[in-house]
Amino acid sequence: METEKFKLVDIFYGIIIPLILVLLIFFLAIYINPGGTKHLLGIAGTGGTIAVILSEGFAQMIVLGVPLVLGLVWNKWAGGAAGFIMGGMYYIGSAGLYTGYYETSSGHYNFFGDMSMLGYLVMAIIIGYMAGALNNKSTSFKRMLGAGLTAALITAVIQAYLNYTVSLSPSMSMNHANWQSTQLFGIAGAYAFVLAFVPSIALGVIVPIIAKVMTWYGLQPMKH
Repeated sequence: METEKFKLVDIFYGIIIPLILVLLIFFLAIYINPGGTKHLLGIAGTGGTIAVILSEGFAQMIVLGVPLVLGLVWNKWAGGAAGFIMGGMYYIGSAGLYTGYYETSSGHYNFFGDMSMLGYLVMAIIIGYMAGALNNKSTSFKRMLGAGLTAALITAVIQAYLNYTVSLSPSMSMNHANWQSTQLFGIAGAYAFVLAFVPSIALGVIVPIIAKVMTWYGLQPMKH
């Protein structure tokens, strides 16, 4: 079998795009994240809200976006399996981070047993499986969009409920404070609503677009 000849576009896909992603992650972590060293958008108010969405919200969108896109372009089993991998890594990393942080500053809290933290693993599985089942290998953009938005919004509601009701006391206190906060538009609950649902709504729209584009180029493991 004849191998593909080397083209300049290979440099773009193999070097330029990965480097752009590295620089984007670095920029968001250092200059946008409210916990970063620069936090150019601030740590409160509208700027702080946007910063949280672009950093923590973006990370969660990646974790949920991979199983969602695989569910749409492949099937529910691929979406669920990808969700287990992505959600599992996010759960282990986040739980370990917060457990270590509170161990050294505020006492012992085992975030590995936090149901709201475990929820990210479960939600990643559900979003991939649900979107795949609802779309059922269709390449219709309307059906992809409906499946993606439905799965994203349902998982966002479940996660918001877990965060508000069964999370460990440090997380629950912060979550309740967010819902009571009037720092965004002077409306109580607006700040927490934006954090909980805007990334999911964006995810439910952006990923179906990506999935549809993938079908144009035959980048899906399904028969036409």
